[in-house]
Amino acid sequence: MSGDVYLDNAATTYPKPERVYRAMDRFAREVGGNPGRSGHHRALEAGREVLRAREALSRLFRIDDPSRIIFTKNATEALNLVIRGRLLEGGHAVITSLEHNSVWRPLEALSRKGGVAYTIVPCGADGSLDLSELRAAMTSETRLVACTHASNVSGALLPIREIAEVAAEKGVPLLVDAAQTAGRVEIYPKEMSITYLAFTGHKELFGPQGTGGLYMAPGWELEPLTCGGTGSRSESSLQPDFLPDRYESGTLNAHGLAGLRAGVEYVLEKGVVEIRRHERELTERLLEGLSAIPGTTVYGPREWEKRVGIVAFNLGNYSSSELASLLDDEYGICVRSGLHCSPLAHRTLGTLQRGVVRASLSHLNTEEDVEYLLRALREISRWGL
Repeated sequence: MSGDVYLDNAATTYPKPERVYRAMDRFAREVGGNPGRSGHHRALEAGREVLRAREALSRLFRIDDPSRIIFTKNATEALNLVIRGRLLEGGHAVITSLEHNSVWRPLEALSRKGGVAYTIVPCGADGSLDLSELRAAMTSETRLVACTHASNVSGALLPIREIAEVAAEKGVPLLVDAAQTAGRVEIYPKEMSITYLAFTGHKELFGPQGTGGLYMAPGWELEPLTCGGTGSRSESSLQPDFLPDRYESGTLNAHGLAGLRAGVEYVLEKGVVEIRRHERELTERLLEGLSAIPGTTVYGPREWEKRVGIVAFNLGNYSSSELASLLDDEYGICVRSGLHCSPLAHRTLGTLQRGVVRASLSHLNTEEDVEYLLRALREISRWGL
């Protein structure tokens, strides 16, 4: 039995829609200019391509002002921008026990320098969160609530609307890490009272690596992480004070943003509702199949309404790395093992020592991909646990 099945989409989607490759090729071959840096036609077209990407994301997130979308190289940079910006002068933050290291490590680094503290509110393995514990964790010094929208380990969805209500009660801004949900779950920051929405381009938005961004609600501007050339107000020694230039120093990854624009347009064309419907069919089939394989443990919620298409599991006595290597070497199936840069989540799941195997689906996966994985796991289970 052999094949080539990619199920590591929570790390980065592959393949991309064909239009993404075409858009990047066109930019590299036919545009090539530096956006915002010159007045010639190639630079102007590069600038228009960046604007198209901003406008496509605005349509996806229902944002009225595209300038409030700031481009970064990934979600990690966007998260750091907010965490460091909000806690520049000290204070307290509240996070959950399902956070990625992109949230935990910046807070830990700031706390070790002094002046910053944070509280981790426990979640259930299914993503459930006691709102009374969230309220109790907030103090007069709380400057930020930060939480993932969906766990990158188990796929569990957190109750973002309810979390936003609690944060709003206290007048504290909410930062949502949408790395695993942008493009696969409906997210509308204004309607959901999300102050900051961090997203990456290379996952369910189907863009290339090195693209991402941050939505910033009006009235919640921050100090930028970096200062430098923006192509605007060049005569001043001060960073421009308007968006998006204030946060976009240096040459943008316009080549990548051309691909991101094409990826977002693919999502808009298919529709997030349809993308989620297809993902549900595949995920429910995978969960059903895994439950029938002897010795298999599946982590995270079973109900579709509480999850996305990220499925974490272990099989028998195999370590997660052994099982993932077997799937790759013997069957050509790409999954991810280990801790997935989220030890907090593994502590919550009780898998910190062993890790898990993670199979993560995208809209471009098929039922045949899922069935092939299940056949491989059934065969491995017969080898002995």
